[in-house]
Amino acid sequence: MNNLRQITAIQTSAILASSIIGVGVLALPLFAVKAADSGAPLVTLLGMGLGYVGLFIITLLGVRFPNQSIIRYSEAIIGRWLAWIGSIAIIAFFAILTSLAAREFGEVVVTSVLKRTPVEVTVIVMLALATLSCRNGIRTFAYMHHFYFPLLLGPGFLIVALSMKNADWINLQPIWGNDPSGMLHGITTVASLFQGSFVMTLIIPAMRRPDRAILASFWGIVIAGGLYVSIVIAAVSVFGPEEIKHLLWPTLELAKATTLPANVLERLDAAFLAVWVMAVFTTLLTTYFLTIRMTTELFRLKDHKAFSSFFMPFVFILALIPKNVFQMYDIIELVGTIGLVITIGYPGLLLIVALIRKKRGNRPNEQAMEQSR
Repeated sequence: MNNLRQITAIQTSAILASSIIGVGVLALPLFAVKAADSGAPLVTLLGMGLGYVGLFIITLLGVRFPNQSIIRYSEAIIGRWLAWIGSIAIIAFFAILTSLAAREFGEVVVTSVLKRTPVEVTVIVMLALATLSCRNGIRTFAYMHHFYFPLLLGPGFLIVALSMKNADWINLQPIWGNDPSGMLHGITTVASLFQGSFVMTLIIPAMRRPDRAILASFWGIVIAGGLYVSIVIAAVSVFGPEEIKHLLWPTLELAKATTLPANVLERLDAAFLAVWVMAVFTTLLTTYFLTIRMTTELFRLKDHKAFSSFFMPFVFILALIPKNVFQMYDIIELVGTIGLVITIGYPGLLLIVALIRKKRGNRPNEQAMEQSR
């Protein structure tokens, strides 16, 4: 059993943070500003809190059933047929989430860098990269996230710090915004950017110390959420709420307006896009890995490699459904909000039923003793 439990608490935090920090970081300030104007940082912070609620529930369930993912322990909690409905909804949701992330990546690349390249080419290249990477096991999956984690975090906070020299703090007042009526919609939209943390249901069964999962999940979301809140504060303070409403990707514009000391680089957008591509890859890796691993567990198969290739054409077709970038973001907001029912509501229901029925899985040491008999 110890050979199967290879992931440390530090790696778990890195996986969560790099899974959350992804393609949505470019449009995040726009989502938050549309909801509450100058209250965008507060909306982002509250959205992070709502995202942590879902992660906390998943982590509690994982600690309660440390040897199983949500596909398996949901059957023990609510019965096989009801659990199948929930599991299929989770698989379908993360497949759609993967397709939308790939499409958003393609739109940004063909708009900012490869202007003569068809969006289909950029989408298929990123999906092919995710497909090949997902053929590996959970241990390699953890190593990839751990490797990219500092490469994502360092440049992100560096750009935020350097942009602060252009900040005008009056743009952040009032902190609750001029019209708080849209805050609820903004909170749910921002919370949907944290749904990659659902990967925790696959990570806990592979952790060396499942009892440290709650602490690891806390630090993972604090790191990712801290970066998100910092980016929104920087964007709003530099551009102002009204200017951001006219920018499609405010974070990219923030990188363009930021320079290194002594003008070593007059614009950081090229370097930022390179880091952003890595962030997109880690997020796609997580959502696609969730899709194929959960499908494998649902059908009780031992190898998930076949599904990595099987799902790719369907995900690619889904990615091409939006007619333009504006329709794409409308679909992203709708899917993300509906997805909260799957990533927060469904696990919450499972936890309540598990507590009422007093359902609990075996501890790792207990299962090892049973297998040795």
